[in-house]
Amino acid sequence: QFKMDLLHSNGVLIIQHLQKDYRAYQDFLNFMSHVGDPRNIFSIYFPLWFQLNQVVGTKMIWVAVIGDWFNLIFKWILFGHRPYWWVQETMIYPNQSSPCLEQFPITCETGPGSPSGHAMGSSCVWYVMVTAALSYTVGWKDKSAVTLYRLIWSFLWTIFWIIQISVCISRVFIATHFPHQVILGVFAGMLVAEAFEHTPAIQTASLRMYIKINLFLFNFALGFYLVLKFLDIDLLWSVPKAKKWCANPDWINIDTTPFAGLVRNLGALFGLGLGINSEMFFTSCKGKNSCKISFRLLCVAVSLATLQLYNFVKIPTHTEYLFYILSFCKSAAMPLTVVALVPYCVHLFMRTTEKKLN
Repeated sequence: QFKMDLLHSNGVLIIQHLQKDYRAYQDFLNFMSHVGDPRNIFSIYFPLWFQLNQVVGTKMIWVAVIGDWFNLIFKWILFGHRPYWWVQETMIYPNQSSPCLEQFPITCETGPGSPSGHAMGSSCVWYVMVTAALSYTVGWKDKSAVTLYRLIWSFLWTIFWIIQISVCISRVFIATHFPHQVILGVFAGMLVAEAFEHTPAIQTASLRMYIKINLFLFNFALGFYLVLKFLDIDLLWSVPKAKKWCANPDWINIDTTPFAGLVRNLGALFGLGLGINSEMFFTSCKGKNSCKISFRLLCVAVSLATLQLYNFVKIPTHTEYLFYILSFCKSAAMPLTVVALVPYCVHLFMRTTEKKLN
């Protein structure tokens, strides 16, 4: 406990230093925190990559969902505190003179803090994107191409680490994570992404397999929660702390609770399985139009535009169970839209246009 308190107190010093000396970069750091938000995977990264490369897009959803599931289990096991409430409750500071940490509208996450979900989600999805981009250069073997490959390799991995470091600093800056929590998140995300580099079976998974995986992930998490609750261990211990010490009650969002993330991810995985095994997907994405760059670019544009409309769909939060059900449905609708609905509509549009021209 002493070593952990020492780690936390050193982390608080780093947060104070960042909030004091990096005030001019506040807007940029808040932006980078949003960049690392795992929800961007489903609304931005996935629609871009799936329409251009279905293998990479599919892998991205699997990595994001499984990575976030592991993140939830790790958080329940590690019981990591968050800085903005830890400084208010720790007894290591003399005369109750706890440090003053500034809070922001995105500070008050309600789940445990270790490892960082933003850092883990960002590292796993960017790892997939970088390795996918580099896979196009694997066949370059002559001397000039090898030099170009090394330059591209260095450039992409430099971009990767700049983004990860920026996301980590932003999460520490807003006092929602300690430094060791974001570092753990980055490397855990990379490990999950690397594991899926050697799991080709996800590309041919049937709808039944998607449902089985969904049920396993949900039942394991729920069973783990209930067993520990039976042992009088409350895995939702962090929620009351967040509500008590958050500077503004309006900053508390049910969407940041542990089960909210679980339901959101399971919905996304189910939506992907439903879409990728649908007749609309085979008609459009496996048809003759799928090879046309115009078809893919139009799918990208329509997908991104359509998914932004989902942001205007506000789920009622007054009833927790209703929120979880509607959140699952909304999350399932997003990949289903990208994988099946949008390509099928674009396919029909292009076919109608071709008939008129003929």
